[in-house]
Amino acid sequence: MDKKTIVITGASDGIGAAAARKLRAMGHDVVIVGRSEEKTKRIAEELGAPFHLADYGRLSDVVRLADELKKYGRIDVLANNAGGAQGDRTVTEDGFERTFQINVLGGFLLTRLLFDTLAESRATVVQTSSIASNLFGADFDAEDLQNEKAYAPFKAYGYAKLEDALLTREFDRRYRDKGINAVAFEPGVVRTNFASESKGFIKFCYHSPLKYLFTITPKRSAERLVWLATARAGEDFSLGETYTKKKIMKFKFKDEGGKAAAKLFDECIKMTDGYVGK
Repeated sequence: MDKKTIVITGASDGIGAAAARKLRAMGHDVVIVGRSEEKTKRIAEELGAPFHLADYGRLSDVVRLADELKKYGRIDVLANNAGGAQGDRTVTEDGFERTFQINVLGGFLLTRLLFDTLAESRATVVQTSSIASNLFGADFDAEDLQNEKAYAPFKAYGYAKLEDALLTREFDRRYRDKGINAVAFEPGVVRTNFASESKGFIKFCYHSPLKYLFTITPKRSAERLVWLATARAGEDFSLGETYTKKKIMKFKFKDEGGKAAAKLFDECIKMTDGYVGK
């Protein structure tokens, strides 16, 4: 087995932390990225791994994070795992709806800023999507990326997780010949605190005994991320796809001709242009 340098965002808890433990046990060099200094430092010290802090609610943090990560020289896997369901609709200091920024735009910007490093490393970019893309995002509207129409927390989250899958598909279409392997996965309904900033019935389910009835453990879910991080890109899995376990996921939203994915990608480029080259 070739040792890899694997960067995992959202690695201070849940799926990210579980995947980091497994990958470190396999002998890989893991780089931990999280928002909470206390939790991120605790996981990093447990694994004897370096760590970095970033709050995706501030895109300036993503710019700084990218600069810090470039020091590693080589990145074999970038796991864009940071995200979560939010509460009421709010706009960040950067001017974007918070659910969209944290789940979509932050990872997109980080990938863009690290593009040269990833291409030189012939890296795999793994994106965490979600079954929420089908449960809440089937009526996705590419004209409403800021979730201004009839906002609801899990509708916005479902849109965001579908957008992550669409961006993965479009990234592969545009840049496969640059040597970067793009793939996504849905982790299942996981027993984590990702809904802690949300509200209503979904938050109740995730923070009550009900969660043990319909969720799986982060360790079990992380196996999907570990597989994609260590498998042979283009051989063990198809590029540009989203996987549920080891099968390609089918989406209720039908992007005929890839028009929505292309529009989304172009809009994300425009939204992040001001943070590139700073």
